[in-house]
Amino acid sequence: MSERIETRQLWADGPAVGAIGLSCMGMTWAYGTDPGADDPGAVIGRAVTLGMTLIDTSDVYGPFTNEELVGKALVGRRNEVTLATKGGLAAQFTPDGNPDASRMPRPNGTPEHLERAIDGSLRRLAVDHIDLYYLHRPDPQVPVADSIGTLAEAVQAGKIRAIGVSEFSVEQLDEAAAVHPISVVQSELSLWTREHLETTLPWCVRNGAGFVAFSPLGRGFLTGAFREAAFAADDFRASLPRFQQENLQANLAIVDAVEAIAARYDATAAQVALAWVLAQGENVVPIPGTRRISRLEENAAAAALRLSADDLAELDALPAPAGTRY
Repeated sequence: MSERIETRQLWADGPAVGAIGLSCMGMTWAYGTDPGADDPGAVIGRAVTLGMTLIDTSDVYGPFTNEELVGKALVGRRNEVTLATKGGLAAQFTPDGNPDASRMPRPNGTPEHLERAIDGSLRRLAVDHIDLYYLHRPDPQVPVADSIGTLAEAVQAGKIRAIGVSEFSVEQLDEAAAVHPISVVQSELSLWTREHLETTLPWCVRNGAGFVAFSPLGRGFLTGAFREAAFAADDFRASLPRFQQENLQANLAIVDAVEAIAARYDATAAQVALAWVLAQGENVVPIPGTRRISRLEENAAAAALRLSADDLAELDALPAPAGTRY
């Protein structure tokens, strides 16, 4: 492959970013340890060199430590990337004040929390502005207009350049856009999570917004790496319905079909899964995560893979997965 991947204009009037970005979440959160992991800074640096310039993190990953490692990795390279982070989820803590990884973060979209979150992210990332700041989840206890209004004030103050939201319904997107333009919507999209194709993605097209696809490899399942339900206790996939043994065995039919198409292109299942996501629209950018440079390079190569109309139709016809997302 050529050294740098092709680019896409993620949102109207926005910067060009690599067609595939990098989620840094798994470097410090959710997936347990990886004995074969490379240095996170080296992985991020290699991603930038390859042109995977949309770098995605969040204050809650770690919590807080993910932004710190991203900030350190981007020293001297800040202007080469579109830096995205998120706020609006509050980490849970144990009585002695340590992060409690066994409890999921809870939404907190209050203006007071978001103001603190933005300033904290700027400090940990060691930057003077954030290119793309997401409201990580809607808070059912706080009007969308209040949360987005706080982010709009941060735009006016020069702290953030563009506003995104994650896991919003179309109705919530309309509420948000009535307060401030929404540049990017981030939601799960992959060959086993396709509901946004009929709802959120058309909204993005109508409104000149980008769609950032998280978990485009089905949390690693679509790579073919998992054929048994065997996960460490600190890997949150151990609790997800689709990764329970009975569902996992049923879902292997999806992987088998992806691998069959991959063989036609001398590609990997991961590359076919990413190429399918890319084919859903020019405003779509998947952000697979990895802790290994070899996997990063494999993912980057997917940007050059063009699936035929027949192969895309075959993938579109795959059955829905067994088990819910969470």
